[in-house]
Amino acid sequence: MKNPLARPGAPAPGTRLCALDDIDEPGAKGFLFGKGADRFDMFLVRKNGAVRAYVNECPHAFTPLETWPDKFLTLDEERIICSTHAALFRIEDGHCTSGPCAGKSLIPIPVEVVDGEVRIGS
Repeated sequence: MKNPLARPGAPAPGTRLCALDDIDEPGAKGFLFGKGADRFDMFLVRKNGAVRAYVNECPHAFTPLETWPDKFLTLDEERIICSTHAALFRIEDGHCTSGPCAGKSLIPIPVEVVDGEVRIGS
């Protein structure tokens, strides 16, 4: 898989995204870098003490997953959901378990938590 951080507009390794406390447990938070052709859209998911990041792009329609800001999770906060076609993804690895892109996966982005801050990993 091609490195998602090589895309135009992607943040560099070490870029601070937010304080860990800015993300509910469980919860999700979106981030947008750049504009136009250099736009890079991503989100963080926090659950069970772990923070994961994915490119905000449905592997079915290549559109953002959320319709409303930071609403990436199902009501029970057990899965990531695409609001366009209701595809469901596992939080732990981004794998689609149902919907039009079943069997495909979200593109992961490396992140790390350092001194209570979430940063782009390398």
